[in-house]
This record gives sequence, C-alpha cells and structure tokens, in this order.
Amino acid sequence: MGMKTTFVVQTFELHRKRLRPGARDVAPTESGALKRAEAIAGRMPGAAALRIVADDETGELESVAILGQFGEIPDDFAESLQGG
Repeated sequence: MGMKTTFVVQTFELHRKRLRPGARDVAPTESGALKRAEAIAGRMPGAAALRIVADDETGELESVAILGQFGEIPDDFAESLQGG
C-alpha cells in the first residue's frame, strides 16, 4: 500500500450568480499548484490549490488539504472536501 500525493488546482466559475466548481488541473509540485491557482484567479472568479493524498492501489483518500485560495471561493468549499 503506497500513498501518492497529487497537487490539484480547482477552478470556480459563476453560474446563475452562484459559484460552482469548474475545471480541475493537476500540477507537478505544491509551488506549481499555488502559482497556477493564483494566475487562474486573475481571469476567473476564483481558484484553490489542493494537496490530495490517496492510496496508490485502491484510490482511497487519506487526506485533502487546501494549500491556498485565490479570488472567490464558495463558503462551504472546505466543508465539502471533508465530507466528500
């Protein structure tokens, strides 16, 4: 059982005046995810950089951490990560 760490940039877009998740993009490093999220937030409502640790074999999530948030992020975003 090997753990794998993945860095993801989650974008957010406005749909009917509400923020909703947009595209996700994988980044090679933590600093790369942070830089990309900050750059994307300049042209979209918002973005977040995430660190996801999961079992490489089963895909079972070990942990999800928000590394940084830029622009507008839904109020319940952190809660939704913990719950799902």
